[in-house]
Amino acid sequence: MDKKERETMVQKAYDLGFKYERDYRGCAQCAIAGMYDAMGIKNDAVYKAGSGLAGGGGECTTGNCGGYTGASMVLASFFGRTREKEASEDGRADKYVSFRMTRAVHDKFVEKYDSVICEGVQKTLYHGKSYDLRDDDQKQAFRDAGAHHDDDKCCMAVGDGARWGMEILLDELESQGMTLDDFRDANGDQKEPV
Repeated sequence: MDKKERETMVQKAYDLGFKYERDYRGCAQCAIAGMYDAMGIKNDAVYKAGSGLAGGGGECTTGNCGGYTGASMVLASFFGRTREKEASEDGRADKYVSFRMTRAVHDKFVEKYDSVICEGVQKTLYHGKSYDLRDDDQKQAFRDAGAHHDDDKCCMAVGDGARWGMEILLDELESQGMTLDDFRDANGDQKEPV
């Protein structure tokens, strides 16, 4: 992949993550979809697994930001440990590649948002305020504060997660001498490389 293709894919991941959060909500799934759609790869199992992880997990806000979690899930789906290899040295090595990649996303979130925790990211985005998304009045205040329509609120954090995840994934593929085609079957679904 040349530099221009890479930059285009990374920007597309950001743009799609941002758009999906704005239009559909569900931050973890939106980051996941933004990355996969930018790559032209499908993995409905990972997308579905992100369903309950919005708003810090079940909208509780005390868990991880969905933009961070979604990106981490996609990274692990490419370079994480499988059940088949869980007791092997290869499985252990895969697990540590996944750890390293997730740490890199973590560090980018902490650098920009001071946290990977939903309520901490909210405090950065909303000038010290966080919202309990389980409370209907606070959820409406969150929306009224621009969560899904301002360029510098939650849509941005989801887009950033998708962008940073894509950068990290492409770096790892390059370092291992692999391409996205190694993970794509004839139908465009994600597969394990041979």
